[in-house]
Amino acid sequence: MATEPLIQIDVWSDYVCPFCYLELPVLDELRDAYGDALEVRWHAFELRPDPVPTLDPAGDYLRDTWARSVYPLADERGMTLRLPPVQPRSRKAFEVLCFAREEGRVDAVHRAIFKAFFEDGSDIGNTDVLLDIAASCGLDVEDLGDALTDGHYTDDVIADERFATDLGVTGVPFAIVSRDSPEGERRAIALRGAAPRENFEAAITRLFPEGLPGAD
Repeated sequence: MATEPLIQIDVWSDYVCPFCYLELPVLDELRDAYGDALEVRWHAFELRPDPVPTLDPAGDYLRDTWARSVYPLADERGMTLRLPPVQPRSRKAFEVLCFAREEGRVDAVHRAIFKAFFEDGSDIGNTDVLLDIAASCGLDVEDLGDALTDGHYTDDVIADERFATDLGVTGVPFAIVSRDSPEGERRAIALRGAAPRENFEAAITRLFPEGLPGAD
């Protein structure tokens, strides 16, 4: 297997989107299959940024969606999700992710925020909750707290979301599977929704019709 990240998967997601959390097992399987030849990069996308109203956690829309789509997919992918009792905004959570990226802890923090919301029902819009999550992942909460107070990473999150808008992203999860061609050109395939592993495999096959260099 190659040691360079020949395959890039850029994923836009929101921490209040259950289908984004449900995509993690698929991406884990791909990482296991392709090893260092594959790199997953996370990007921010707020489904309901301020001042867009958040959803009613006790409303019929969420309850119907979870009963019809979320719980069945969770069972299929071997995950346990619970409809959270709150519907927070996720801007600060993405700022935490930016801090974690600089500290080399992005994957652990990304998963921990999702788990806190969808398994523990935590209010991930609350700064103290986010600091507790960060501390559990080994981050310096004093430095992180200062960064959140100062809005140090706000522009980074906004820029990420504007990039998604430029790409035409309107919902998440949204993934772009890409590679650099032998001619030096970037080739990419977009996948929308909580795509199964087969869709990613098909995209990789299309991008590497000659097969992955160094693959068995």
